[in-house]
Amino acid sequence: MTAPLSTIRKRADFLAANRGLRVARPGFVLLAHPNDGRGKRFGITVTKKVGNAVIRNRMKRRFRELLRAALPERGLADHDHILIGRDGGIERDFAALAAELDEALARAAAGKGDRRRPPHRSRASRSLGRGKAGGAKA
Repeated sequence: MTAPLSTIRKRADFLAANRGLRVARPGFVLLAHPNDGRGKRFGITVTKKVGNAVIRNRMKRRFRELLRAALPERGLADHDHILIGRDGGIERDFAALAAELDEALARAAAGKGDRRRPPHRSRASRSLGRGKAGGAKA
């Protein structure tokens, strides 16, 4: 019998997972990060950009069920697995989400993550960099 899955609840663990491997799919983004021998753990994040509370909670329930079915067999040992919901994830078929999760876990196990995006620049830093050459007349 496999060890039971545990849920990630601390913000620090979610932030640490952000430094790990990232695999993006149309319905979600999977983060996988080693957790120093704490077993297979999972966490779910769905932001307000996705929808109202009803939609976010429905999406979290679907993700929770997907992870409980897939992680015992295909999850990475001693890793934290975080699913971040994307905007189109609620409309996706459950079977399609399951297939995408299997594919994402296989890519993570092979160490093939997606490229990192450059850091986000705030509006203030964008406006500071323009100077007079950006269209202001002297």
